[in-house]
Amino acid sequence: MAKTPQGKRKPWVKNLYSNREYPDNYTDVSFLKDLQTNLHVRRYTLREALGGITVLNNQISCITGFLILYHVMLCDRIAPTSILVPTCIITAIGYLYYRGSSLTMIMLGEDSKTLVTVLLFGYIFSPMLHTLTQAISTDTIYTTTFFVMLFNLMFTDYGLDVAMVSKAISLNAAIFGAICLASRLSTSYHAFVLLVEAAIFFVLYPIMTAARWHPYCMVPIFVICCGALYFLSRPVLYLYACTTLFINFACPLIFVRQQHYKFNIHGPWDEAIVEENTEENLDENL
Repeated sequence: MAKTPQGKRKPWVKNLYSNREYPDNYTDVSFLKDLQTNLHVRRYTLREALGGITVLNNQISCITGFLILYHVMLCDRIAPTSILVPTCIITAIGYLYYRGSSLTMIMLGEDSKTLVTVLLFGYIFSPMLHTLTQAISTDTIYTTTFFVMLFNLMFTDYGLDVAMVSKAISLNAAIFGAICLASRLSTSYHAFVLLVEAAIFFVLYPIMTAARWHPYCMVPIFVICCGALYFLSRPVLYLYACTTLFINFACPLIFVRQQHYKFNIHGPWDEAIVEENTEENLDENL
């Protein structure tokens, strides 16, 4: 293509068929005038990053505490009733604290009926659940339990609006893991107590912590789990302690320090984003 003086050429425009006098690989200086970098990027502080992993901490603590109770019941170190009664008392106290001043007699009656129904059906079906996976080998049971507990962590709602978040899958995975472990216990009453503990750890505890939680609550939970694991298994204690400390301190610190490497560019070349019409923005879009 023959070059012509810059002054005789038409000004370059963002239209492919209007720039015939320019080479195909020509880039005008005005092309990048609308370039924007790191648009809508939020910088998080270390305090915000530490508070953002609350749900993950709670889920790991739930799984750890539940497995500790299972190991205690498996070894028959403590009678099942000695485990059931204190946890029920603590759960009742937590329920009163959760409801607070909004608790009424009607609400208490409805919740009590739900509790009695769940306990009654759980006690009736505990012999069947105790023998449901009894024919499966112990190694297979433990491997399956490991993966379903991993699914519980993966599909838990961490406050992100993504497709893989599913409270139903997360809860069902945890309950299925409890049913698998129940078959390794000695009696159906042991299985009933284990399933009650699973409901407390994976159903009631997340509801309580989501409504009334403070980061300092993690300290006594961590100490109790470490104290129990000290007498049960030292390698598991080291694994739990290192994992918890890494998640609570190392991961937020790495996240905060790596934020300055974010570099997003935005400009006219971005794909158009079609905004969904809702009741709030319908008048504006019309």
